[in-house]
Amino acid sequence: MTAVLAALPTSIPSPDQGVWNLGPLPVRAYALLIIVGILVAVWVGNRRWIARGGQAGTVADIALWAVPFGIVGGRLYHVISDNQLYFGPGGSGWAGAVQIWQGGLGIWGAVLGGALGAWIGCRRKGIPLPPFGDAIAPGIILAQAIGRFGNYFNQELFGAPTDLPWGLEISPVNRPAGYEVFETFHPTFLYEALWNLAVFAVLLWADRRFRMGHGRVFALYVALYCLGRVWIEMLRIDTANTVLGLRLNVWTAVIVGVGALLYLVISARLRPGRESAAELQPHGSPGQQKSSRRRPRLRGCAVRGPWFGRGCWVGGRLRVLRGQAPA
Repeated sequence: MTAVLAALPTSIPSPDQGVWNLGPLPVRAYALLIIVGILVAVWVGNRRWIARGGQAGTVADIALWAVPFGIVGGRLYHVISDNQLYFGPGGSGWAGAVQIWQGGLGIWGAVLGGALGAWIGCRRKGIPLPPFGDAIAPGIILAQAIGRFGNYFNQELFGAPTDLPWGLEISPVNRPAGYEVFETFHPTFLYEALWNLAVFAVLLWADRRFRMGHGRVFALYVALYCLGRVWIEMLRIDTANTVLGLRLNVWTAVIVGVGALLYLVISARLRPGRESAAELQPHGSPGQQKSSRRRPRLRGCAVRGPWFGRGCWVGGRLRVLRGQAPA
């Protein structure tokens, strides 16, 4: 037994590189993991959307809006909240601010930007946003778990020094000032990835157990992620702006998490249950929706005419379903 314990590793080694060159093309692990995460999120979201009664392909169509908005939002949040890295003394300036492949996406901005893009996509598809958020939420947290390994390859965003057996080895060149003598640090990327996987499992269980709807799965995802982010964020030693002695991301997690909890409780009281499959079907473009609101009687199947029958407006013509029209 002692020999077995002695053979176990005493730390987690870091990769020697995070970039591989295929000729003139640099292939970055960080970017690859983000792409894999997006594909997994769309795949999971599509399966859940179909299981709820939605149409196949809808999630992929809306992702074409949500993903670009999410990436831009995530980068904007990172640059604004850590602006000293780019515009402070010795900062990399605008050139560094746009180099997203070097790492640096703020999840809060990514969620907000992605939600804006999803709202636009849902509007164009003619489907409600809350059930779409419920379908995609587990996929998003799974994508975050995958994306966190990009920090592992970049040797960034690690925690305080530690002698625990799972301490992460960091190269001297990547150690922050004041920590040069330490060799191993808390692997916060791994903590967050494992936390996100646990949240993924809880979301699937809670959705199946309570038949959650009207955006409550998404709210639960936000609340649980914020809960984990608070304690993980407090382990990190990378440079960050602080407010009242706490890192900005801690305050953001607390405020957003409380907001998600309030939505969860209030929504459950006001709109219990889950949307029907019929509510997930596309209702046309926004312009078509306005048109339908102007003449609702012509689209329904309860039109009563002078022939004492009932009809339905189909293909631009009124069809009699019951009764007989006069000659």
